[in-house]
Amino acid sequence: MVPQDSGMVAVRNILTRLCKRSGLSSDRLRSTEIDVLPLLDLLAVRQYAWRTGIAREEAVLPLVRELVRRLEPTNRLIVDAELSLGLLREHPPNGVDLERLYASDLGERREYLTEHWDMLHEAVGAQRIPAVPTVRSLRAAPEHRAFTELAALLATASVFDGAPVLDAVLAASETTVSQPVSAKSRGAVTVIGDAVIDHMYLVDRIPGPGGTARGSYEEHPGGKGLTRAVAAARLGMDVRLISAVGDDDAGSRILEYLRSERVDTELIKVVPYAPTPVTSVTVAGTGAASTIGCKDERIRLSAQDLRSAGIRSAIAGSDAVLLTFEQPTGVIEQIMAELRRLGTRPLVVVHPAPPLDRPQYLYQYLSAVDYLVGANKELGALAMVPDGANGSGAKIATLLRALGVRSVCAIQDFRCAVWSDQVSAEFQPFPTALEDSVGAHAAFSAALVYRLVSTRRPAERNDYVWATAAMVATQSVGDVPGAMPLVSEVERIFRLATEEH
Repeated sequence: MVPQDSGMVAVRNILTRLCKRSGLSSDRLRSTEIDVLPLLDLLAVRQYAWRTGIAREEAVLPLVRELVRRLEPTNRLIVDAELSLGLLREHPPNGVDLERLYASDLGERREYLTEHWDMLHEAVGAQRIPAVPTVRSLRAAPEHRAFTELAALLATASVFDGAPVLDAVLAASETTVSQPVSAKSRGAVTVIGDAVIDHMYLVDRIPGPGGTARGSYEEHPGGKGLTRAVAAARLGMDVRLISAVGDDDAGSRILEYLRSERVDTELIKVVPYAPTPVTSVTVAGTGAASTIGCKDERIRLSAQDLRSAGIRSAIAGSDAVLLTFEQPTGVIEQIMAELRRLGTRPLVVVHPAPPLDRPQYLYQYLSAVDYLVGANKELGALAMVPDGANGSGAKIATLLRALGVRSVCAIQDFRCAVWSDQVSAEFQPFPTALEDSVGAHAAFSAALVYRLVSTRRPAERNDYVWATAAMVATQSVGDVPGAMPLVSEVERIFRLATEEH
């Protein structure tokens, strides 16, 4: 039985009332006395209208027609006839009177449906034909089941921003909306992490307990996943983000922002009736920051999401995967297991933050990690080194490499220390005006990927220096993804460093 909620029931009731007279059409939606707002306000309707640039009233019919094709044969016949969708007009079966099946009067459509019940089922290839109903019995349980199933599909049709059902409708109408791709694309990168709204509090100093500080306030799209996606896209790579947002103004703002940065949003899950998460970021004048994440358990990826063909294909077809620990542990475990199973793996760069409660569950998959990038505290948490313990960066790196990680990169205050088979060194810091930057780690990871995806070789000394230069280019106390640098900006700082040394 399809689970029902008030929103789905409202949509079902609207659809059954729209059956009267000539059925469903955009003109009917504009002129009817029925309150159709719950139908027009469905996420799938709004997304399809946005992607095709048409009014919501015009988006309903093609979307409903595509979803009805997915119903089982009996429900499909009932909804097709009663809403007068005309699906059988595309390939008219022999012997079917289409003028009566799609007559302007609902009563006549019902009569024809019951009188030719078996023939119509055979025409659509039904394997099992239910007992022939009367018009009266048709109006009871069969119609209720059919429209309940359709309403449920409409309510869940577009879990992701580029849901397959929307793509099917777009393909059918030959109205595909494509995103621009950089002419200098250097590889396909998939980023998996959070997309949130950052509430930025810019202060001279971060107050302690009981303290106060004067400052200013800004709002910007943010999140570790989003920032890494923007960082990679600004370096000219072909980037998609796998994440989740709410079905609200903040979620729409994030999607629009990512598209403006040429990040593919097709695999961003949009959760109906849930608010997009917010992160409070307090940034001092030195660039040092503290954060408070406000999560909603509904806004996250699930194991079922990861089984979708779109996500699995994206991961397998990438040149590089950038992964944070923002999603639930089970989801991270499933992603890493999938990466480990691949015969030809993409480059895998992991930022182990925020820290996990039980990091040991991931240990069996760490052999899939090429580069582990994080602050000493984050790396120590993954290695289960207690806070305050005497664990040097080198010791922590040894623990993590023993678990299978190929290269460990410790980032602190624009400094980089690396332990790998090819390079083990601490790099002399660049001159900087600030002590730190919220987006430094994201810029480092994206820059490292940029240097490696085209060469397919392990990172060398200059690759780490170039990635460190990318960190330095993010010196800012405001918009975090907005501080992500272009290639030319990183090159300028890299040349300065090489000239001095």
